[in-house]
Amino acid sequence: MIKAIIFDLDDTLTSEKKYIESGYSHIAMFLSNRYNKDATELYELLIELFRNSPRDVFNRLLDTIGIRYTQKNIIELVEEYRNHLPNIKYYSDVLPCVELLKKKKVKLGIITDGYANSQRKKLNSLNAIELFDEIIVTDELGREYWKPHPKAFEIMKEKMNVEFNEMVYIGDNPEKDFYISNIHPIKTIRINRNGVHSNKSYLDNIQEKYSINDLNEIFNISDNSI
Repeated sequence: MIKAIIFDLDDTLTSEKKYIESGYSHIAMFLSNRYNKDATELYELLIELFRNSPRDVFNRLLDTIGIRYTQKNIIELVEEYRNHLPNIKYYSDVLPCVELLKKKKVKLGIITDGYANSQRKKLNSLNAIELFDEIIVTDELGREYWKPHPKAFEIMKEKMNVEFNEMVYIGDNPEKDFYISNIHPIKTIRINRNGVHSNKSYLDNIQEKYSINDLNEIFNISDNSI
C-alpha cells in the first residue's frame, strides 16, 4: 500500500517556463530602472534570446542593447534572477489531487533540485509548506546530492517513517527523476507537462513505471492502492 507520494517541483507541480518568464520580467524592470530602457521591450528581447538559446542570455541581452559590462554585472543579474519572488502558480490539477490525497491520509512531500535560494522562493510563492508534510531542497544538502543521488529519498523515508516500497515519486525529467527505482524499490511516475526537460534522454535507460498526463490519473493506477 502506498503511504507517501513525493513530487518533483519544476514542471511537475508548477511551470518552469512561467518561472523563467517571471524572472525575466523582474530583470527587465531592474535594467529599465538602471539604464532608462523600456521594460516591455527588454522583456520581449529576453524571451526571444532564450527561445534561440538558453545559454548566456544576459550577456547576449547586454550586447544587443549596447551596454558594456563585466562578469560582475552578469553575476549581479543572475543573483537578481535567482532571488526574485516569482509570480507562479500550481498547475490546475495539483490542488484537487493534493486535497484528495490528504483525505486518504497519504503523506505528501517534495524533493527538488535547483539553487536553494531560487527553490525556496518558489516554494514560498506557492505556499508549499502549508500543503506538504516534508520538503527537501537537495541543494541545501550539497550540490553533489542533487538527483539522481538517493540521499534525499533516504532522508524522506526516515522523515515520513515509511518503507521505500510504500513510496511513489512523481517527476518529469527523464535524465534524473526515475533512476531512483534502480537504487531503491520506489515506484516512479512520469507526468507529461511538455516542460523544458521533456526531450532529455533517460539516465542509463531507467524509465518510469507509469506515465500520466494529469495528476489525478494516479488514482486509476490499481497497484498503487491509493
